[in-house]
Amino acid sequence: MGYVQEARENHVKKKVEEALRSKMKQKALKECDQYTLKYAQCAAGKTISVVWQCRKQAKELNDCLHQFTNDAVLEEMKKEYMLQENQKGSSRV
Repeated sequence: MGYVQEARENHVKKKVEEALRSKMKQKALKECDQYTLKYAQCAAGKTISVVWQCRKQAKELNDCLHQFTNDAVLEEMKKEYMLQENQKGSSRV
């Protein structure tokens, strides 16, 4: 399958894409909750020093979040959305 054809098949409206991105971010935060908690505990009571004192926790959190928030994940969500929409459309006929 060519790039242009694949892009057309996964094309969704801007509002739908924004909703999918939001859903993706919510899932990522839920999946990475333990790292968020570690970072928050490290950052508590700190101001500027949080940058270097919590570097390890921030990296762990960012690495975890990136697993769930990247272009490949978004494209997969778009595919799933399009399949659901196509199934809804075919069941209406």
